[in-house]
Amino acid sequence: MSLQDTAYSVLDLAHARMDASYGNAYAGMVESARRADDLGYQRYWLAEHHSMEGIGSSATSVLIGHIAGATKRIRVGAGGIMLPNHAPLIIAEHFGTLEALYPSRIDLGVGRAPGSDGATMRALRRDARSGVDDFPEQLAELQYFLTDAQPMQKVIAVPGQGSHVPIWLLGSSLYSAQLAAKRGLPFAFASHFAPRLMMEALHVYRTGFQPSEVLDRPYAAIGVPVAAAATDQLATHLFTTAQQSILALLRGEHLRLRPPVESMEALWNPVEAQHIRDFHQIAVVGGPSKVKSKLEQLAAQTQADEFIFASSFYEPQDKLNSLQIVAEQMRPQV
Repeated sequence: MSLQDTAYSVLDLAHARMDASYGNAYAGMVESARRADDLGYQRYWLAEHHSMEGIGSSATSVLIGHIAGATKRIRVGAGGIMLPNHAPLIIAEHFGTLEALYPSRIDLGVGRAPGSDGATMRALRRDARSGVDDFPEQLAELQYFLTDAQPMQKVIAVPGQGSHVPIWLLGSSLYSAQLAAKRGLPFAFASHFAPRLMMEALHVYRTGFQPSEVLDRPYAAIGVPVAAAATDQLATHLFTTAQQSILALLRGEHLRLRPPVESMEALWNPVEAQHIRDFHQIAVVGGPSKVKSKLEQLAAQTQADEFIFASSFYEPQDKLNSLQIVAEQMRPQV
């Protein structure tokens, strides 16, 4: 798979700055989505997270509708919905509604993690074991409510039934890779925060893939942290915002975006630094030529069908600039 054959997309968390509201974060998200739409990005996904101060994407389906309404071409969806937090019927209704509003532009990526800590998971779920043992059954139920209605079917997702909203499986382990392969579904691996098992998960998915009505061959996307700027030095500087966010996550602090710093050395200890470097193992950080080189290497290494780029910038304009630079390296004619 060459870089020119690799689709490119965006993952957003509606990340709020220290000095701004969630409303500001949503406005910036719309601006980013519109720029991505113009630059040829394939899709714009939002991820479900809960009880994380600074992350505004908890009402994921609401934001998907907001973004889809503000854009023209780009696919918009969940990357993902944490299915054990919800009744499959409700998710089918939500995404059936979105599909009715924005035909052929909606994606439904699902995962089995809580999207938060244990206490929040217990607040979200009446059964704390939900999704641990019965995720395949929940997935099958969701598929049931999105496909054509069966004769004498008593419970129908309205809207949703017969919408055939594309379902993706998301994961950071081998479990979802195996299940996606077995069900013949597209698979997105969360290598933007869990790169260690990326290559093994892609191998498991591809070798175990069983063709389905959805796909006749495997389709794999990977999450890629990115910070592109005019120069390598500037990109490294701007990337400290993302590094500070992971440091805050490790320490249990708020996750509002912090401004970039000249150096991280005074902020983290050696153990934290190594953990964050491992976290960002496949990060693409640099000026245009370095970004292109790293993306070419990643495409050759993973043979991924699609890159889903995740970024954390303090200034909205820096994010827009990064979207532009990445698109230019993915598609030189842009």
